[in-house]
Amino acid sequence: MRKKVFISGKIPDIAFEMLSQHFDVTMHNELRLLTKEEIMAGVAGKDALLSLLSDPIDANIIRSNPNLKVIANFGAGYNNIDVNEATLRRIPVTNTPDVSTEATADLTIGLMLAIARRIVEGDKTTRADKFTGWAPLFHLGVEVSGKTLGIVGMGNIGKAVAKRAKAFNMPIIYYSRTRQSAEVEDELGLQYMPLEDVIKQADFLSFHLSYNPSLKHMVGAEQLGQMKRTAFLINAARGPLIDEAALAEALKTKVIAGAALDVYEFEPKVTPALLALDNVILCPHLGNATVETRNAMAKIAAENIIAVLQGGKPFTCVNPEAIK
Repeated sequence: MRKKVFISGKIPDIAFEMLSQHFDVTMHNELRLLTKEEIMAGVAGKDALLSLLSDPIDANIIRSNPNLKVIANFGAGYNNIDVNEATLRRIPVTNTPDVSTEATADLTIGLMLAIARRIVEGDKTTRADKFTGWAPLFHLGVEVSGKTLGIVGMGNIGKAVAKRAKAFNMPIIYYSRTRQSAEVEDELGLQYMPLEDVIKQADFLSFHLSYNPSLKHMVGAEQLGQMKRTAFLINAARGPLIDEAALAEALKTKVIAGAALDVYEFEPKVTPALLALDNVILCPHLGNATVETRNAMAKIAAENIIAVLQGGKPFTCVNPEAIK
């Protein structure tokens, strides 16, 4: 009998096509997210689950199907999955790393330029028929070129952002749990500093690190108060890194100049106080939302499932202890 796969959301066709060559595949073919009960019903009797980053795959869902052999998450992150429970049941969990690097770095630079030059505000002004002509002091922003970029988290995405920032002649300071080699620092023009110093000295403070519970609210009222009043905060990493209530208050009272967010603490909900502010850009988690990247992610997820269901090892397993 052919093995069975459940895909919990509409993803690029390449994954369905690849998997259908080997297995019976059921895919939730709508943009609407499934409820927990619907995911549980969909995965019943299946050998593999291809889940979305936005699906909370908790212990109850995992326990509901004793025959589940692999969970392939469509996303570089996997904090939506109870990995411990999966490991206990010897179920490998996979993600789609690395392919998001360039797209996320591009978006980060776009957010930086947009908040500095008030591009979104300008668009709103023009659409509201409030643009009455060029004037010397109309809608002034600030330049990005030559400003200090502070990067928190110098993994693949952080380094890709740094490469792009060099084109703007930006001095780059950074903090990361693992310091880069002297060769990488020299190549990218990086200066390592303690986190507190990066926060204090950056004109643009950008976050590019993975999330774990110990990092919740690593930036709150205290850290925001240490930033320059002219500084901008960029978050295209994970929402809970930032205390959104504290950020909203800091933006409202001009403790910092502005922020640009692509992720949220209570995603998909946004802290209401942020919605009323003009000095913050709010993107709907577009970090790797390009045709090229999403196709690559779909291909990796499918390859992982094919490998496991055909008796092999997954290529991007986040809990290798489950398959020892």
